[in-house]
Amino acid sequence: MKKLVYVVALTVGVAACSATKTPENSLTTDGAGTTGAASESASTATISAAVSPRFAEVTIPAGTTLRLELKSAVGSDTSTVEQPVSAELRAPVTIDGRVVLPAGSEVMGVVTGVERSGRVKGRARVAYRFNSVRAGGESVDIETSAISHVAEATKGSDAKKIAIGAGAGAAVGALLGGGDGAAKGAAIGGAGGTGVVLATRGKEVHMGPGADVTTKLTAPVTVRVRL
Repeated sequence: MKKLVYVVALTVGVAACSATKTPENSLTTDGAGTTGAASESASTATISAAVSPRFAEVTIPAGTTLRLELKSAVGSDTSTVEQPVSAELRAPVTIDGRVVLPAGSEVMGVVTGVERSGRVKGRARVAYRFNSVRAGGESVDIETSAISHVAEATKGSDAKKIAIGAGAGAAVGALLGGGDGAAKGAAIGGAGGTGVVLATRGKEVHMGPGADVTTKLTAPVTVRVRL
C-alpha cells in the first residue's frame, strides 16, 4: 500500500515540473504584448528604411541647354555616319535649384552627316546628335538638336592662287614677247592657277577632345534624382 502511494506521488511531481517548464522554441512576450520575433522584424525594417536611398522623378523640359565637352574627335574626312560620339556636361543642369544632372555626366550620341570639302565648290561639314545621358547610375534616352561644324571658305585663297599664276605668266610673256607676249602669258598663267585650284580640295573641319559644344533638348526627359 505504501509503495503504491509513493509511485502516485512521484508521478504527480513529474507532471507538475513538466507543466511549468517553458518550451525552448516558444516566443517570449514583452510588457506591451509584442512577441520577440515581431519586435526584431520591426527593428530590421526601420534600419533598412533609414539606410536605403530615396529617389524622386524630375522632368527636364524641352529647350534646356546642355553645355558639353567633347571626349571623342570628329572630322569631315575622318568620321563616318553612325560613328559613336561621347561628351560630358561642362555645367550641371538644375531644376528649381536642385541639381538633376551633375557636371561630368556622360552624354552619348552618333555622327549624323559627313561631307568632305569639294575641289570646285562645297565646304566640308560634320554633324552629330546626342541621344542618351547617364543619370542616377542608369542610361536615359534623350532627344537633342543636331550640332554641325562647317569648314572655312577658301574663295579668297583660290582667287589669290589664280591671280599669282596670271601675274607670273604675264611677267614671263613680257620678257619673251613684249606686250603681246604679256597678255598671252597672263592667260596661260591664269589657266595654270585655275588648274591648281581645281586639283586641290578645300579645308576640312575637325573637332578634337576638349572642344566646347552646346546643344538643346528637343523633348522633355524624366530622370531619377536621389534625395
